[in-house]
Order: sequence, then structure tokens, then C-alpha cells
Amino acid sequence: MSLLEIKNLHVEIEGKKIIKGLDLTINPFEVHALMGPNGSGKSTLSYTIMGHPKYKVTDGDILYNGESIINLGVDERARKGIFLGFQYPMEVSGVSVENFLRTAVEAKEQKDVPILAFHKALNKRVEAMSIPRSFLDRYLNEGFSGGEKKRNEILQMAVLLPKFAVLDEIDSGLDIDALRLVSEGINKLIREDRLSLLLITHYQRILDYIKPQFVHIMVDGKVVKSGGYELAQQLDKMGYEWVKEE
Repeated sequence: MSLLEIKNLHVEIEGKKIIKGLDLTINPFEVHALMGPNGSGKSTLSYTIMGHPKYKVTDGDILYNGESIINLGVDERARKGIFLGFQYPMEVSGVSVENFLRTAVEAKEQKDVPILAFHKALNKRVEAMSIPRSFLDRYLNEGFSGGEKKRNEILQMAVLLPKFAVLDEIDSGLDIDALRLVSEGINKLIREDRLSLLLITHYQRILDYIKPQFVHIMVDGKVVKSGGYELAQQLDKMGYEWVKEE
């Protein structure tokens, strides 16, 4: 059984059609990359998978482990093991990273998590990802650099341990060193925790670090071409115009 199956999906926002008959299948333990020009609907797809109420599904279906999820709320999808990493993570003043993470785990598990046990487990995750312990005491994303915000998204993923994650342009705004650190964290989750992943990106450079088995090109609300890693390399050399022309 596939992990995620998107069938003839149509999505609109405020009456404007964005996704126009998209099909995509992701099996357990696979890494897929979704690429495409600005305005093709990539971010809309990520929010729709997660259940953002602003995005209206007008036709088609999204199946997760064989079950339709289009009528489930964001919290229900998260409890089933779906995670969305944001392109622009939100700042929350007055809430430390550690407290935020413990609250998120309690919301997912729907039970109280003992503070000391969580603190010990979190320290292990932070150490494994080479993140400074002081990171946890700072307010969520407040004053964080772009790289720190993205590493915080990956830390959230490491703590929540989803079965399937969508990372929406996790590489945007990162310098070379930050990109390497973020990619190492993602690869660790793929390798050790059997994470299945849909990686949304404009550029091929992150795929040098996180090698997908499948690459898809999205244009005007549809997946128009699929292939292996070599497809991303071709895009890097030729851009998107040849796809549009085809």
C-alpha cells in the first residue's frame, strides 16, 4: 500500500484555481523531490496536504495509508504522522523552543509528558544533531538566523518523529554551511528513523546533499514530468523553459 496517494487533486484559494488535476504517489521510506517555477502550486500542495483551511479541495482526493484525509483537521493529520516544515517559520515571543516542543509532543500524543523525561530525551536529540543546548532556552525563532530557523524545523521533526514529512523550500535563504547542517539532520532522520519525505525546492543544490529516488516537475498546477535524480540535474543546466515548451 502506498503511504500517500494524491488523485486528480484540484485546489483553489479565494476562488482562484491553483492545483488542476495533480496526481502523485509516494510509498513508504521513499524520498521525492518536487520542483517547479514560481507560481506553479508547490506551496499550495504542501498546505493542502497538511489541511490548511484556506485551501479548498474542489475535486479529487488525498489518501494516507489508504484513508482519505481531506476532511481531517490539521491536528488530526499531525497525529497520524504527517509533518510540514515551513519555508518561513513563525516567531513566537515568550515561548522557549523546549516548551514549544513539549507542548507539540503532548498535543500529538494527547497525554501529559513528564518534564524530566522529555528534557532528557530532548538533550539526546540535540546532541545527535550537533545543536547547542542554549538553543532550547531561546524564544521560538525570535532573533534566529535563517539557518537556525530551518534547523529548528528539523529538530521539531526529530522530536515529533512523523512517518511522512513535507519540507517546503527548507533550503531557501541558507548559506552553504547552513545547508549542509540542515541536510545532515534530514538525512539522519531518513536513515535512522525511516522518514518518508516530499522535498519541495526550486534549486538542485539541496539534492546534492539529500538524494531523492524520484524527482517531479510541477507546472501550472500539475505534475508534468517525473524521473530520477538526473532530471534535477537536467533542470539545473536547462532551466524550466524546456519543460514548458514540451
